[in-house]
Amino acid sequence: MRTLLLERAAHMLRTREPITLRSLVAGTGVSTMAVYTYFGSMDGMWKALRQEGFTRLAARFTTAAESADPVRDLTALVAAYLGNALDHPDLYRVMFDASFDLEDLKAADATLEHLVQAVRRAEEAGRFRTGTDPLDLAIQSWAVAHGLVSLVANGPLPRRTLDHGVPMLTALFVGAGDDPDRCRPSVEDGWKRLRLEER
Repeated sequence: MRTLLLERAAHMLRTREPITLRSLVAGTGVSTMAVYTYFGSMDGMWKALRQEGFTRLAARFTTAAESADPVRDLTALVAAYLGNALDHPDLYRVMFDASFDLEDLKAADATLEHLVQAVRRAEEAGRFRTGTDPLDLAIQSWAVAHGLVSLVANGPLPRRTLDHGVPMLTALFVGAGDDPDRCRPSVEDGWKRLRLEER
C-alpha cells in the first residue's frame, strides 16, 4: 500500500495534477486514513517520496560493476545517475526539493559515497594526483551530472545534450591528474553505460 501511494503521487507529479489527501487516494481503493497509517501526514508522504528517489538512485549505483579501470567506473556511476533521473524524472525533481526533510539523511548521503570510493580507487591506481580530495571530486562529478540532466529531464534541452558529459568529465578528470590520452577512452567506455540503459 505504501508503494502504491508513492507511485500514485509520482504519477500525479508527472501529469501535473494537484496532490491533496483526497486526490492522492482517489481511484486507489483505499481511504485517506492509509496516508496517516503509512506516512503520518501529507508532509510525511512528501518526505517518503523524496527518500524514494535516493533509494532508487542507490539501487542503480549498485548495478554499476567495478572494473580494472576506476576512471571508467566513476564515469559509469555518473551515467547511472543520469539514467536514474531520466527513468524517474518526477522522483528526481522531488529528491532535491528541500521544502521537506528526508526520512533518512544518512542513506541519502550514502549515495554520494559510491562516487567517493571510485575517486579513491582512481587515486590509488595513480590515475588522479596524490592528495586529491575524493569528496570534492565526487561532488564535482555529481554536479556535472546534475546540471546536464536538469536541462534534459525537466528542462528545455534535447537528450543529445547529455553527450556534453564526455568532454566535461574528461576535462574534470584530467584536471585531477589523469593522462589526457588515457582519460578520454575511459570516460567514453563508462559513458556507454548510459546508451546501454536506453535500449
